[in-house]
Amino acid sequence: MSVPNIITFLRIVAVPAAMYMILTGKMEWAFALFVAAGLSDALDGAIARMFRARTVLGGYLDPLADKALIVGVYVALAWVGSIPLWLAMMVIFRDIMIIGGVILLFTLKETLAMQPLYISKVNTVVQIALAAAVLAPPALGLPEIHLYGWELVDVLVYACTVTTVLSGLMYARRGALLFNRLGGVP
Repeated sequence: MSVPNIITFLRIVAVPAAMYMILTGKMEWAFALFVAAGLSDALDGAIARMFRARTVLGGYLDPLADKALIVGVYVALAWVGSIPLWLAMMVIFRDIMIIGGVILLFTLKETLAMQPLYISKVNTVVQIALAAAVLAPPALGLPEIHLYGWELVDVLVYACTVTTVLSGLMYARRGALLFNRLGGVP
């Protein structure tokens, strides 16, 4: 295991701790873990690039760690009523759909380059921003943030919904094109 992979693995291990902190109302710790996970994501990527320590395992572990963090935090935030349950379910379903497609292609012995779509990158940024917008005010003792009379969390819930749906549809389209190229699903 390379140093970047160890950092990524530690990020995965931090997910249950972050969930526990949210579920027990310790938002300061949850926010700190969430920020630390984000910083560790940047750190492992920088180390991998600077020292040419990119690995195949890291190529799979890094997005897995990101998904685990978002899913875990969204489940916990939905459980405590900080975000809508339907939104957490939508985010989880989209990720399951993508992972299921990758597994299916793997079982069909098809090579797949792990290249996220642009809308998926936007979706990830919005998902992270929403989690941070929910966690930061209670953790830092800040008031809720408003934009032009709208609560920031509500705006981000809407943006997350739109980008999650668009991203899911684009991945479904990409998957359909791949399966058509392969001659359909057996």
